[in-house]
Amino acid sequence: MHETERHRVIIAAAQSRPVATVGELCEVTGSSEATIRRDIAALHVQGKLRRVRGGAEAINPPAQGGLMGRPFSVNETINMAQKRAIARVAVEMCNDGEPIIINGGTTTYQMVHHLTGKRLSVFTNSFAIAEFLIHNSRNSVVIPGGTIYREQNVILSPFGGVVASHFYAKRMFIGCQGIGAHGLMEADPMVVQSELALIGQADELILLADSSKFSGRSSLILCGLDRIAAVITDSGIRDEDRQMLETAGVRLIVADASAQAEPQAKMA
Repeated sequence: MHETERHRVIIAAAQSRPVATVGELCEVTGSSEATIRRDIAALHVQGKLRRVRGGAEAINPPAQGGLMGRPFSVNETINMAQKRAIARVAVEMCNDGEPIIINGGTTTYQMVHHLTGKRLSVFTNSFAIAEFLIHNSRNSVVIPGGTIYREQNVILSPFGGVVASHFYAKRMFIGCQGIGAHGLMEADPMVVQSELALIGQADELILLADSSKFSGRSSLILCGLDRIAAVITDSGIRDEDRQMLETAGVRLIVADASAQAEPQAKMA
């Protein structure tokens, strides 16, 4: 991650909680402790945050807290070709008339461009996805009640929601902070709480994750690999990660990010 992007992530994290620890910042940026400490020191000198023991805090915390994790605007610039290819393959799994859930994220957001010609019932906690589909498609769009978190472009509520608890989906398409042998990982407890409520409403859970997510780690586990029906990723996936998914009985679909035409899913 470029220094400018790291600084944006660190500032957003400091705004999201009383203290953003060095360990948390290492997780969300994928950077070393030494790098994060240098960044905090630089931002402290610039007056953009306050350096404290073990991390950083906001100089003027907002009235509404934020979420831990990289901002949507930063994430959407990373591995875009891979994300677009993954999203195209995901939409190929959708048939007109089906109810689906699309969780907020920059990879899942790329699905919207290929859903414009579909007629689906779409439940999403992504403000960006809902807005695009409302204006550019004839899909039915359902959103939960809650607070819009601008940095991540999602709608979340700590109290759950009646609509979400009664929405059945054929498939749920989801991204993640990281994926490993223990399962899917996320960075913020509220995100985990929201996603757990939705996972139980879908027959199949489909993970959209570019190959870099197999190196991502976080302290919060959303669910085990046994809950995932399929993973759609790119050709950069390592052999050991292929083996991990195979051992867990998870179907692996590799999207070709280099293809100019619509990519055909490759079954591993």
